Amino acid sequence: MTVNLSLPDGPVAEASLVVARELTSESIVNHSIRSFWFARLLAEHEGAVNDADYDEALLFAATVMHDLGLSEEAPAEARFEVEGADMAVPVLTLHGVTEEDADRVWEAIAMHATMGIASRRGLLTHLTHVGVMVEVGRADALPAELVRPVHQALPRDPHDTSVRDAIIRHASRSEAARPPFSISAELYRLSSSRRDGFGDGP
Repeated sequence: MTVNLSLPDGPVAEASLVVARELTSESIVNHSIRSFWFARLLAEHEGAVNDADYDEALLFAATVMHDLGLSEEAPAEARFEVEGADMAVPVLTLHGVTEEDADRVWEAIAMHATMGIASRRGLLTHLTHVGVMVEVGRADALPAELVRPVHQALPRDPHDTSVRDAIIRHASRSEAARPPFSISAELYRLSSSRRDGFGDGP
């Protein structure tokens, strides 16, 4: 299989990338782009690209904006996944995305880190979730010969902790930003334990 490392064009895709670049760091943008490539590769690998529910522009929007909630613009009044989903919707509606499709993207972003549930919530949410999980090394849904070209085209520093650090920063802003049992709460707890001298942290 030829690995397609292009990015989609069109107003929705372009606006999504602009917003991601304006609000998040370069490392988080690169993480999000790799997540898209992995999500699209997963769709091809699973034979889903011809499904009626497959929409590459919406998939790009969901993956490239999935960490908007880690930006300083997020109010930290809810978990970062939900805040990122809330921030993405106006971008979509401004560029003509229907309310139904905007809600699909909202769900994909809000559930992108929800293990065990996301892949049962439709194709867009499934692809977004697994694409992100492959990117962070938490899933082996793609063979190595498909993963390797992505890392060659846009290398990921194995020592880069920017996403984790951003999650902890967001979680530290309020209790509402780190609800019990969320990934934010767990990373915040581990980080606090490490600062206090207990454990090695994440």
